[in-house]
Amino acid sequence: MNYLIGVDIGTTSTKSIAFDLQGNILARRNIGYALISSEPSYSEQDPEEIFKAVVDSIRDVALETGRKGYDLSGIAFSSAMHSVIAVDKHGKPLTNSIIWADTRSRNYAADLKSSGLGHEIYMKTGTPIHPMSPLCKIAWMRDNLAEIYSKAYKFISIKEYVLYKLFGEYVIDYSIASATGLFDIYNLEWDRKALDFAGIDAIKLSRPVDTMHKMLGLRDDYREYMGIAADIPFIVGASDGCLANLGTNAIRPGEAAVTIGTSGAIRVISDKPLNDEEERIFSYILTEDRFVLGGPVNNGGIVLRWFRDNFGDMEALQGKESNEDPYDLLIDKAEKISAGSDGLIFLPYLLGERAPHWDANSKGVYFGINIKHSKAHFLRALLEGVIYGIYDVGRALVETTGDIHRIYATGGFVRSELWVQILADIFNKEVAIAESFESSCLGAAVLGMKSLNMIDSIDEVEKLVPVSKIFYPDGANHQMYSKLFKIYERLYGKLKDEFLNVEDL
Repeated sequence: MNYLIGVDIGTTSTKSIAFDLQGNILARRNIGYALISSEPSYSEQDPEEIFKAVVDSIRDVALETGRKGYDLSGIAFSSAMHSVIAVDKHGKPLTNSIIWADTRSRNYAADLKSSGLGHEIYMKTGTPIHPMSPLCKIAWMRDNLAEIYSKAYKFISIKEYVLYKLFGEYVIDYSIASATGLFDIYNLEWDRKALDFAGIDAIKLSRPVDTMHKMLGLRDDYREYMGIAADIPFIVGASDGCLANLGTNAIRPGEAAVTIGTSGAIRVISDKPLNDEEERIFSYILTEDRFVLGGPVNNGGIVLRWFRDNFGDMEALQGKESNEDPYDLLIDKAEKISAGSDGLIFLPYLLGERAPHWDANSKGVYFGINIKHSKAHFLRALLEGVIYGIYDVGRALVETTGDIHRIYATGGFVRSELWVQILADIFNKEVAIAESFESSCLGAAVLGMKSLNMIDSIDEVEKLVPVSKIFYPDGANHQMYSKLFKIYERLYGKLKDEFLNVEDL
């Protein structure tokens, strides 16, 4: 029996998952790594640590499936977007991988966003102007890391770094390229005006290729280490966000995918890019005739982790004694609070915010606190606030692309039925959960199947993703949330300038 490995190079870990041709999981391996924050606005990772997680996870999965008698047909990649690494002419990193959450270039982004050039670049590249993008990060390096900038042979993403180490070639798929702020999504080439802003030529970037591009000629030492045959093709794949839509089967008009992992996003698929004159949403490439439109939020599961780490000592101790997950214990308490948290509202901007405001200076806020609010209220308001942020993006998306009638949910948050029900209630839409929620890995495997002519179209993903459960909205809860969301929306507008004042302290 044949199988493919989908590899998702994520923010907190790399997952390698083996899928058979019916979409069943045969084996999986998840290897985590650290976040490096030497300054408040810095978010980096060690590219070598991530590379090791990639090869180790592939090795472990290939070994397990090989023992079961399966035959490996190919390996396909998903990856987090917006990372950038400066490398020298030998491919050695001159910097860590500067990831999407890094906001050190926020002044560059603010200046560009307020200019006509910024709007022009957005309309060509589909990437909103924000410090997440390599466009702004490279400009910051030019002025603040001059020695490294001058020595840099290439500026590459973490996926490009992995592929270079494995094959000795610098390539970037159209999907990751379309999230750099440097790539013309209409002509599939590096954009001259964006390059000029960053102060580089196209030679400093990798060669753009289709997301189904195959790579052969894996270096012998890595081939032997991973235990795979010399002729196994590697498919470069796409970004994690685009592949999450594919892997959840959210590929038809009116269907959206909502992903909440460390961060979050809502996305739909279109046959053409549809940029927003207000610059609220992105247009990224899945394939040459499929575009993923939507917006990311910085504050997803990481906000719940913040709450657990800072206010969950009791649940951590209880979980250790009873062998229960502290997250489950916290969610159980939140479930006892009624929808709307008795008027407590949370703006979840602990890491600033991307869509729809693209405001790196925004801050988290609890509003409406009164004497009856307990720890459980604060937790439920946190869960609701994260979904308000997603809903805020969803409204901008509907204005650009049309109505959404069904949501496919994916990411770690689907483990919480309460959180998924809050999503259904706030949007007032049915929410479907796929039987397997490893959507980015499965999406990568589906692209691999199409690249290797094992399926005729990526639309065949529908056969591979059975729905395990559907959540239906509660009308009364939706009415409550609609009233509270209007306050949530006004709060951001009233506090926007104050966030900047706090930033300057």
